Amino acid sequence: MRKTSSLFSATLVGVALSAGGHGVARAQDAPLGDAAEGKRLYLATGCFTCHGRSGQGGAMKFDGFMGQLRQPINEMPAYSEIVMSDKQIADIYAFVQTLPGPLPTKDMAIFKD
Repeated sequence: MRKTSSLFSATLVGVALSAGGHGVARAQDAPLGDAAEGKRLYLATGCFTCHGRSGQGGAMKFDGFMGQLRQPINEMPAYSEIVMSDKQIADIYAFVQTLPGPLPTKDMAIFKD
């Protein structure tokens, strides 16, 4: 069960982050979550093993984030409420919203003249 929880967390954040864009603009769609607890869950359950310690990718609205966890559309396994509660998902989502997101290409030093 613990291994499944770790895999779930890693996949959950990956899906949320892979949608593209900055998550900050989508935070208003989510139930109130505890970002500090979300960070703890992100690290404790192993999300970082696939998505890095700073979460890689973008973000999506909370409903899409939770939907992807419960009924994934790709290779990610599904995670029921037994494995991860709605509150824990909201906490991880709150943490993901605190991450800066990807730097726009125009702002990357390598692409500046």
